[in-house]
Amino acid sequence: DPDTGDNGLLLYSLVNNQMNEFDIDENTGQIFTVSVAGKSGTFYLEVQAADQGTRRLTAQTTVNVTIDSSSSNNMVVAVLNQKINAVEKNIAEVKRVLEDKLAWNVYIIDVYSNESERKARSSTDVTYVKILAFDEANQEVSAENVKRKLREQKSNIEGELNKIFSSSVTAAVEEAPAQSAAPELIATIVLGVLLACTLIASLAYVLFTIRRKRQHEKEHLMKKQAETVEGIDNLYATADKGSLRSLEKLEHTND
Repeated sequence: DPDTGDNGLLLYSLVNNQMNEFDIDENTGQIFTVSVAGKSGTFYLEVQAADQGTRRLTAQTTVNVTIDSSSSNNMVVAVLNQKINAVEKNIAEVKRVLEDKLAWNVYIIDVYSNESERKARSSTDVTYVKILAFDEANQEVSAENVKRKLREQKSNIEGELNKIFSSSVTAAVEEAPAQSAAPELIATIVLGVLLACTLIASLAYVLFTIRRKRQHEKEHLMKKQAETVEGIDNLYATADKGSLRSLEKLEHTND
């Protein structure tokens, strides 16, 4: 639209968008997926552009989107030290630079930031660009070759991106993080730790009970021995008072 002012301000929308698989950026017209997991085939999207003049004019076109259900292991993520909104704004130029320096057809699959909040679109200086490259025979280029070419052309790519973003740009290849433990393994480890703690607590309780019982038996035995000794002392004490003498007297009488 060659107009200026409100007449030249275009807003984009999806007409009769009832499937909710896709959405569109109303300012740039960029179409992106919302939820297409497990789906495949061709989708026909009616896209409308409307200016903001007094007499609003609109135009529509059909965009065909083909989804391949097969997943690719050849996607590579390039990391740019730029805000995500700046990268999105210049995504067409980023694609051009990558295609020119890699000498392959490059498809940008996704542009995202680690931050999920909207404020991150202007606050986080790291943006991830997921790409997939195809050679002249329209065959996927392996991830290893794409990474190798990105590293070889790193300085050339950064030089072109510096012109686009009017700032110093670094472009790096994201390396896959170390594989984390599977949930089942984590659950097994946790249960193992809990079981070990339970066994230790049980053993400690049993040992404490046995020790306490032995201590109780020892005290009981000592008490019994003390009572026995006290009985013997009382017997001799009685003899001193005449009991034994009385017995001796009785014996003399019998004689």
